[in-house]
Amino acid sequence: MTTFSDIGTRLGGPSGIQELMDDLGEALSLHPDMRMLGGGQPAAILQAQALWRQRIADMLADGSIDKALLNYDPPGGNPLFREAMAGFLRRECGWDVTRENVAVLPSSQSACFLLYNLLAGDTAGKKRRVLFPLLPEYIGYANQALCEGQFTACLPKITETGPHEIKYHVDFDRLRLDPSIAAMAVSCPTNPTGNVLTENEFHSLHALCVAQNIPLIIDNAYGHPFPGVIHNGFQPKWQPGMIFSISMSKVGLPGVRNSIVVADAPIVKALSNMNAITALSNGNLGQAILTPLLADDTLIKLGRDTIRPFYRERSDHAKGILTATLGEKVPWALHAQEGAFFLWLWLKGLPIPAAELYRRLKARKVLVIPGHYFAFGLDQPWQHPNECLRLTYSQPPHIVHEGLEIIAEEVKALF
Repeated sequence: MTTFSDIGTRLGGPSGIQELMDDLGEALSLHPDMRMLGGGQPAAILQAQALWRQRIADMLADGSIDKALLNYDPPGGNPLFREAMAGFLRRECGWDVTRENVAVLPSSQSACFLLYNLLAGDTAGKKRRVLFPLLPEYIGYANQALCEGQFTACLPKITETGPHEIKYHVDFDRLRLDPSIAAMAVSCPTNPTGNVLTENEFHSLHALCVAQNIPLIIDNAYGHPFPGVIHNGFQPKWQPGMIFSISMSKVGLPGVRNSIVVADAPIVKALSNMNAITALSNGNLGQAILTPLLADDTLIKLGRDTIRPFYRERSDHAKGILTATLGEKVPWALHAQEGAFFLWLWLKGLPIPAAELYRRLKARKVLVIPGHYFAFGLDQPWQHPNECLRLTYSQPPHIVHEGLEIIAEEVKALF
């Protein structure tokens, strides 16, 4: 018999994202002195904030903010926004899409929840599963399945790419697509590691999906086309049969809770129908803010000229601190800095689980995220993520510096 406790655990109870979100929310509200090196909240980038303030001012001046706030849009998104987004994707990305390929949903998190449970689960006595081909993978997916065993995952190849540097690759020798696999999903850049698929990996995954007649889902929350925080220039291209998710949050608009899904028209229609049931409509404000900016290359330039360099500088700054504080005293490595807003720190042979290190750091007012949360869908133990931490460098540099020095002190004491 299913109990409320079972449901709570499956849908993000104490063993899932809930504890971390509670910690992050409490720290923001009650502990302003907490050094926030966990979470994925975008930094306050002045140029981006100025752009959004100007758009709000324009909407107040011309009265369009009243229309945005006082009306319901269709559950699949505002038709004018969808048309503008399709035009933007055709012009700036070369994607062969129309408005019928674009759905708007209240956040990438809810979009993935709807997608994974639309495509997979228990149907007519048959189990259909979503395959994650490259662990570690985003914590927000871990508790989204409504059925036991709905997710499965593949361990990566770990390659040393430099002193104190590694990269994860898809292990195609391990990867197996049996008839139960209903879709394959990967974030790019990957949250938590910042890993970016190689061109060969992307095309090989797509070829496997085409052969199996299943969709390849690419979560582009940190990547192409905006905010474009990819440091090696990789620009995956949507093709029929694929599903791409794009987030408004990472351009500096997390509060509007809007995301865009690009997919075949039947998937877009199904998501629209589901959103009508679960949320009725979408938030209008984010769509209204972005619509006129889709007419030119404003968002592309914002990512290329402002957001990406900002995070690259912050990433290099954080790596320099870790290099100076950890040095050669302990065995450590970072994942190659390929994109997104994080550093993925591997402490080889860590004497205690990363979850215990998380608690010790929290007691010293440093919030990080332990690696085991990002290893789900496995039917076997995997020690590696218990030696890893996800660190964000979005906070002001002095807070990042203080937090990383405290992490280094704790780690060196353990070793």
